Amino acid sequence: MTFGDKLRETRIALNLSQAELSQLTGLSERSLYTYEQLNIRPRNSNLKKLAQALNVSPDYLLDEEEEDPQKFFDSAKMIDDVKKEFGTKGAREAHDVLERAGALLAGGELDEDAKDAFFQSLMEVYLDSKKNAREKYTPKRQRVARSRRNKADGE
Repeated sequence: MTFGDKLRETRIALNLSQAELSQLTGLSERSLYTYEQLNIRPRNSNLKKLAQALNVSPDYLLDEEEEDPQKFFDSAKMIDDVKKEFGTKGAREAHDVLERAGALLAGGELDEDAKDAFFQSLMEVYLDSKKNAREKYTPKRQRVARSRRNKADGE
């Protein structure tokens, strides 16, 4: 299935019109039309916006052989989630961890499912260690203040 076909089918499966997807992504309806109908691939920044709005990985949209939208580990989404919880420094660390782990697997014999499982597990370990370090090394009064802010924000 082509990029354009996947984009259209995923949009329709989420019951979104091109106008609604345009509003979600900030991309013009004309751009969406060219992506879907003419199979034009967007720039990376626009691809990320589309993938995020459609809740799929950019890799899924680009891989014409893949039919399962949930198969790919979405490192960009993971790094965005880390940034929300641990800030820019945490996101930079997460990116470095993924990049170094990717270098370990370069040229290897692992299939894509095994690589995705590896990266998912690695990020879970990373997030657990960040949370544990935050609890262990953050002074109690800062932890209490953060807890109060989170409760006030409705978390």
